[in-house]
Amino acid sequence: MQSKNSAPQHLTWDEDGEARSARWRSESGNPPAKRVVIGHDQMTADHAYRLACEGTAILWRGDFQNARQLLQAMARRIDNKPRKAKKPATETSPIDAFNLHRLAQSQRARTLAMLMLPLDEHYAIPLRRAPNVQQACEEAYGPPSKEASVVSLREVLGLVGAHEWRKKGVEIGAAGGRIHPYYGVFSPVRGEYIDLVANQPLPSKELAFDIGTGTGVLAAVLARRGVERIVATEVDDRALACARDNIGQLGLARQVKIVEADMFPEGRAPLIVCNPPWLPARPSATIEHAIYDPDSRMLRAFLDGLAAHLTPGGEGWLILSDFAEHLGLRTRAQFQEWVDQAGLKIDGRIDIKPHHPRASDKSDPLHAARSAEVTSLWRLVVA
Repeated sequence: MQSKNSAPQHLTWDEDGEARSARWRSESGNPPAKRVVIGHDQMTADHAYRLACEGTAILWRGDFQNARQLLQAMARRIDNKPRKAKKPATETSPIDAFNLHRLAQSQRARTLAMLMLPLDEHYAIPLRRAPNVQQACEEAYGPPSKEASVVSLREVLGLVGAHEWRKKGVEIGAAGGRIHPYYGVFSPVRGEYIDLVANQPLPSKELAFDIGTGTGVLAAVLARRGVERIVATEVDDRALACARDNIGQLGLARQVKIVEADMFPEGRAPLIVCNPPWLPARPSATIEHAIYDPDSRMLRAFLDGLAAHLTPGGEGWLILSDFAEHLGLRTRAQFQEWVDQAGLKIDGRIDIKPHHPRASDKSDPLHAARSAEVTSLWRLVVA
């Protein structure tokens, strides 16, 4: 994603004998392609796939629905591509499997992103049979900039999907209603971590901090459980707007205050909750910031700052999956060392097995780690 202060990038190409340019949009931070050809309805999937693999972008000028079918055909060619002979299972470590999986995902996304669409200055797609994507684009990009732009078809479809999620929302019983995730803000579709917070006995109902609130779902759960005042922090602009919207729609604005802060708010609380990203790796797209935590920075910042923000006798609730341990990205001994160094001790833990579909999908390259995964609520107190 382009940073707030950076100048917009532009895609340039030749068309009908003249040089053209348009603003380049990419939420995943991909640079504009250096080579561009014009795509039309007669272009075959094999030709398009070959161009994309070579790093040549295809700016589509044909029918929108034909472009969608072409993208699906390109995806099939990637997914059905013969794979190199695998090493014996004994030679492939979990961390190697993880790295190869991420590499394959990255290459797939980069190839499919080469099929691009034009957007006019009002976020309309000037193609036959194109849907109205203006509201979806505004939710992700902000108000129209009065400048034509180019975006990958794959990203447009992602914007539309996120818009539908935002409209429909996710029913969270413990929050007393629906949570509506914004584009780029992680959706609370994995309900096991919510169940942990909903069922753990509260050390106090006076005040709680929710660190990195995201959609605001855990703050809402704590409010429904009777916590009188919750201060929820967030640093991402979209997440701040998303959390405030959700808390307002749920009628919890009197109990929950959303503040912009990097980690902890001012003061101390008897309960501090944090659900950091679970995997210590570098995110490659906006939505991945809720999954990947480079060098475990947020996890360590929570542990290191917790003692200074707990009231005497207070508890820190850390919601964390052990998926990283099964992948070889972090060890339990390393986690325990960080807890000790922060002047904390573990006062209890409750576990729950994930129940998302990939946990039982044996075709998933990371199935061994996913099937062994446990999500825990760690109760941390000052040592």
